[in-house]
Amino acid sequence: MRVALFVTCLADALFPDVGRATVAVLRRAGCEVEFPLGQVCCGQMHANSGYRREALALVRRHTEVFSAFDAVVTPSGSCAAAARHQHATIATRAGDEDLADAARALAGKTYELSEFLTDVLGVVDLGASFPHRVTYHPTCHSTRLLHLGERPLTLLRHVRGLELAPLPDASTCCGFGGTFAVKNADTSTAMLADKMAAVRASGAEYVTAADASCLMHIGGGLARLRTGVRPIHLAEILAAREGGAGA
Repeated sequence: MRVALFVTCLADALFPDVGRATVAVLRRAGCEVEFPLGQVCCGQMHANSGYRREALALVRRHTEVFSAFDAVVTPSGSCAAAARHQHATIATRAGDEDLADAARALAGKTYELSEFLTDVLGVVDLGASFPHRVTYHPTCHSTRLLHLGERPLTLLRHVRGLELAPLPDASTCCGFGGTFAVKNADTSTAMLADKMAAVRASGAEYVTAADASCLMHIGGGLARLRTGVRPIHLAEILAAREGGAGA
């Protein structure tokens, strides 16, 4: 199986350790991972902001880069959802049915990391060790569009030493929403305050999720309040070994 890593803009620019951890996890699960150098933004931000022409060009690029692979894996529920639920629609609205068909075919083999591990590979124990109290935030796209459900939690329960702390009102949005946080800053900040209160109530040392974007939002707020609670991506926990080595 030819597996490609779709690393996403945010991981590439700000959180490269998330991409490295994803590769480490996939290799540990027996995959040979390729990283197509031609990949760029999937166009989610452009589509959500009304820039359809710019989004169309990015959908075309994404489809050309990844179509040859048997599976495309990304450490982002949000970007996986964009490929699965936006790309074909963007192409159809532009009148490009050939691209829409190609986007639909690619959507069928695009996976968020936890669903690829559990559903495709049938792997739930990666031999990870992370002796800390952790709470899990189910991000909006991973919950409402991908329906990840228990998959990330199942993986976390197989991590040695990890104590999983329930998150109060877990399904409530953290307030990030990409450009939503920019356009509706006051509302976003209020939603973030509620999410931070829930994280702190869990008593966790770390908060994890399947999206670096939401973790950036939550982690930034927690850091400003000097809570000591740290954000960590699901992939980084799954890659962790006793003594701190992830490879």
